[in-house]
Amino acid sequence: MAEPQSPTADEIAGRILALPGVELLVASKESSAPEVAWGWRFFYVGPDRRLPFATIGESDMAGFDEESRLHRPGVFRLNLDVGRREFARLFGYPPAESDDRRASVDVSVLDEVLPHPVYGTAAWACVLNPGPRSLAEVERLIAYAHQRAQERHRRTSDRRST
Repeated sequence: MAEPQSPTADEIAGRILALPGVELLVASKESSAPEVAWGWRFFYVGPDRRLPFATIGESDMAGFDEESRLHRPGVFRLNLDVGRREFARLFGYPPAESDDRRASVDVSVLDEVLPHPVYGTAAWACVLNPGPRSLAEVERLIAYAHQRAQERHRRTSDRRST
């Protein structure tokens, strides 16, 4: 039996966009994004686009975010805002310790859920090219991050309407 095919960045983006209320912003010159971010996809709940709950990048951000080595052909990184509690459950330490532990994590490994190399302290997780080892967990984490974003959007909307 053949091993299941790993989804592409476009397929992962499609899965995220199929969730209720999701808005997509693709960084570009027209969106006033810095050139190093062009092509990155930012997923939000609600039209205000305050805080993304997921991003997909297929290129390094020179001088800022290069440790994942996204310049390799076909490599992309899914990034998810999982929150402090889920981050600690996933990695066994709080996000505040992420920078101190960064040297012990190879963030260029494919198909493994890892602390985000830059935004780990903000409770973001990432995975390069989700595949057979990580896909079930990635699907769960996408749903979890989306739910958190929906709740945040609902709270913001409630505050604005009162």
